[in-house]
Amino acid sequence: MSASTLTRIVRGEGPGLLLAHGAGGGALPNYGTVLDGLARHHRVVAPDYPGSGSTPRATAPLSLDALADELVATAVEEGLERFAMAGYSLGVPTAIRAAVRHPDRVTALVLTAGFARLNPRMLLALRVWRDLLGDPDRLAAFMALIAVGAPTLDAMGQDELDRALAESAAGVPPGTADHIDLAEGIDVRADLTRIEVPTLVVSTVYDVLATPAHHREVAAGIPGARLAELPTGHLPFAEAPAEWLALMRDFLAAL
Repeated sequence: MSASTLTRIVRGEGPGLLLAHGAGGGALPNYGTVLDGLARHHRVVAPDYPGSGSTPRATAPLSLDALADELVATAVEEGLERFAMAGYSLGVPTAIRAAVRHPDRVTALVLTAGFARLNPRMLLALRVWRDLLGDPDRLAAFMALIAVGAPTLDAMGQDELDRALAESAAGVPPGTADHIDLAEGIDVRADLTRIEVPTLVVSTVYDVLATPAHHREVAAGIPGARLAELPTGHLPFAEAPAEWLALMRDFLAAL
């Protein structure tokens, strides 16, 4: 197995847990609110994809196989021989591919707000996302409408919304376009029936980016997968971190 070039966060002790983040995200942006909670019971390895965190942007198009392999290599470098994987958004097909390619290492899956492939509506959303990368303010507005659950967004005051938009506009990783390009070509439906480990699929029920139809497709395709619902949009780490943490921690503790 080749050495990993991914920067990573490593915390905690106990059974191994490898985290796979979403497109245009990162280890801290996507898991920061639950990282300490997970690390109380696990040795957590959270890599940043190329172009996220401190990992340099890729010089060639990203490959799902190569990304899955490098995530696994990162965990092995940090002393994890066997480990569960938690995938969020783009991290869901990445974790699925890792489990299929490395069945001797991946022991369980927690898959949140993910997809096995893009339907035309989600593909349209990603293309608009990519087209807006050169205009951070308009991108932040678009992502608020499509990524934040309507109940959360409706409850925000104007000052809170303005602060959230400013933070979003300032926090776009340089590799976001590469992540979107990778997502556009993903189809792991054939991988689903090959998953042989305990799996929890977390459906973010107010999600209009990766809608519950995508989550149900993943859960239906994996033998024995459990489906749990979380009343958030596409950002459980921002909208309901305690509830998201509890779902993941309880599932992993019961294995």
